[in-house]
Amino acid sequence: MKIKKNGEIRTAYFYISPLLTIILLFILIPIVGTFINSLYRDITYLPSRFTGFTNYADLIKLSDFWNSLKFTTLFTAVSVSLETVLGISFALLLKEVFTGRSFLRTILLIPWAIPTAISARLWQLMYNYNYGLLNYFLDITHTGAKVNWLGTAHGAFWAITIADVWKTTPFMTLILLAGLQTIPDELYEQAMVDNATMWKRFLYITLPLLRPALVVALIFRTADALRIFDLVYVLTGGGPAGSTRTVSILGFHYFINGDFGTGSAVSIIIFLLVFIFSFLYIRAWRFKETL
Repeated sequence: MKIKKNGEIRTAYFYISPLLTIILLFILIPIVGTFINSLYRDITYLPSRFTGFTNYADLIKLSDFWNSLKFTTLFTAVSVSLETVLGISFALLLKEVFTGRSFLRTILLIPWAIPTAISARLWQLMYNYNYGLLNYFLDITHTGAKVNWLGTAHGAFWAITIADVWKTTPFMTLILLAGLQTIPDELYEQAMVDNATMWKRFLYITLPLLRPALVVALIFRTADALRIFDLVYVLTGGGPAGSTRTVSILGFHYFINGDFGTGSAVSIIIFLLVFIFSFLYIRAWRFKETL
């Protein structure tokens, strides 16, 4: 029996070996290489020198680092929360049978299909103070004066958040809709026989059985939000006055200025943030027990 089990394990490793090779070559080795590089003073105009964790120590002393970390985590919390609520709502709606459901499912994918840089440029045009669509609407409806949507820290935060929610809510909806399709209708029918309200059916049937798909969606979206770069870079470039500078943009500035050691340290910090949040999701939702 033990020999048979060992043979099955070897067979399993054989079949997943191509995937393990890809993970090793394109994920693990670059991560290790980036971490090693972060331990050096690697500046283009200076000789490379091993400095240990000096780059990390210098980073945590900078107010720019803490401001970018604060903005990134706040943006992640707000945007992912909104996308989760909207994603669940749209998924529940699209699960129902009604006229035009297929058409609605199709157009829902449009924001997600548009490249991020292009959608960011579209939103930038709408937010424009002089000729943007939003200020034009305020002008023709006489509902208020023009707003400098991207000119203040508070306004820029919500402008970026709205653009991101518009762009990525369809992704959440798709994953959650796939999860809803796996829940047997018989459970809802039995609950209705027992006079369970719509809220109780959602709380005690939908939400627990949707947990695996929800965890996957949260991990993907949180990782993307923590690493966000292109949307913010196109919309504000990290302004005004660095108020919307993300950790990724901070690392990008180090790289383009030739400080590869510090830029690598920022990249490792982003990796650790993604890893910690993913670990917390899996632990908090007891993903293993659910599977």
